[in-house]
Amino acid sequence: MLLEILKLPVEDKIFYAVLVFSWTVYIWEAYLAYRQRKIYRTTMHVPTELGKIMDSETFEKSRLYQLDKSNFGFWSGLYSEAEGTLILLLGGIPFLWKVSGILTTRFGFGPEYEISQSLVFLMLATLFSALTGLPWSLYSTFVIEEKHGFNQQTVGFFLKDALKKFAVTQCILLPVTSLLLYIIKIGGDYFFIYAWLFTLIVSLILVTIYADYIAPLFDKFTPLPDGELKSEIESMSKSIYFPLTKIYVVEGSKRSSHSNAYFYGFFKNKRIVLFDTLLEDYSPLNKSGEKEPGTGEENEAAGNESKSKPKNKKQGCSNPEVLAVLGHELGHWKLGHTVKNIVISQMNSFLCFFLFAVLIGRKELFIAFGFHDTQPTLIGLMIIFQFIFSPYNELLSFCLTVLSRRFEFQADAFARNMGRSSELYSALIKLNKDNLGFPVADWLFSMWHYSHPPLLERLRALTGPKQD
Repeated sequence: MLLEILKLPVEDKIFYAVLVFSWTVYIWEAYLAYRQRKIYRTTMHVPTELGKIMDSETFEKSRLYQLDKSNFGFWSGLYSEAEGTLILLLGGIPFLWKVSGILTTRFGFGPEYEISQSLVFLMLATLFSALTGLPWSLYSTFVIEEKHGFNQQTVGFFLKDALKKFAVTQCILLPVTSLLLYIIKIGGDYFFIYAWLFTLIVSLILVTIYADYIAPLFDKFTPLPDGELKSEIESMSKSIYFPLTKIYVVEGSKRSSHSNAYFYGFFKNKRIVLFDTLLEDYSPLNKSGEKEPGTGEENEAAGNESKSKPKNKKQGCSNPEVLAVLGHELGHWKLGHTVKNIVISQMNSFLCFFLFAVLIGRKELFIAFGFHDTQPTLIGLMIIFQFIFSPYNELLSFCLTVLSRRFEFQADAFARNMGRSSELYSALIKLNKDNLGFPVADWLFSMWHYSHPPLLERLRALTGPKQD
């Protein structure tokens, strides 16, 4: 068998190597998920060390929620892997390229207009992905998230939101892709440098404008009202010289009762964004708990497309706990984690474009995926970045996960050194409860997947001896 494989043409070896590696990764991920599902199924009672921070009712809710998510992940992952394999075996990529060529020809653009054909191909590919992923997304939102009290959307709102996301994605993706392909075409021997610089500029622009111009297309952003919380946030920011300019509250409650917070912006123009579900005194989900049954229908009739029925009553954090959470986030900034992540990302991007420049001329790569007579640049990007780089991407992902956990411990320690240890301790417990996080993890699953340390490890670090 091995000798027969060795006798295959190079392009066939490449093709089957891609398939074998893809299924190897899937089996590995399925094995890790199986180990974690076993934890969900067998850990029926609150462990002794968790007794003081988690009640049995919340523990059972989180166990069932994570078990349902894990089961869903198994089937959706199996479908995704099978779909990808069939697309490769049946020649789906070259078929879609031919279809895009037929469509562009009908509009008067011949084969010489490769960039135009590439954009049609990209739009068709993303449309196919959106349509095949829609049933899974609907099930996740309206079965699993609904069952466990997180979903706040109506079907109409969900579908309209999905259409809006698709349209906005195309408005960004197509022009950026066309310019990237053009740069690669005219860049000469050093096109990879220009391509890398272009993607760097685009990423910086998108990060800068996202919360001001893109995110508001989907969610309502309002300035945090004047008051004690705003004053405390501004005071804490000044104490570490964080150049805060604005604080926003985003209406995340119209989609989900999950909570979050983040900051964005460059140089002297930093903004903080808080999800309304993070704020105990601000979340409409807490206020809706006081209303009579039927209020949700009245609000929907009045034009409110989000559900107002209570899901997790009295969720969120108190003001001191919110400040502790922000102390953690500011720790990422003060300790340079954000800059380090950007540097790592750009070094990786440069390396990938350099290797792309080395490999793009290899005709056997295109033949392996069904392109015998043409070598489109977009297809080359897809083959090399998505398939050929797969082993490297898996290794890099694991290394970044390990680094992320280290950064999280450091940010927790920063908040602790600001004198907010007890508030962060209680905030982590509340957030874990609100999001139904399961505090018991298989060590191998945790090591491979958890970008944030498990709850117990973070709590122990907060109460243990200080680290230099």
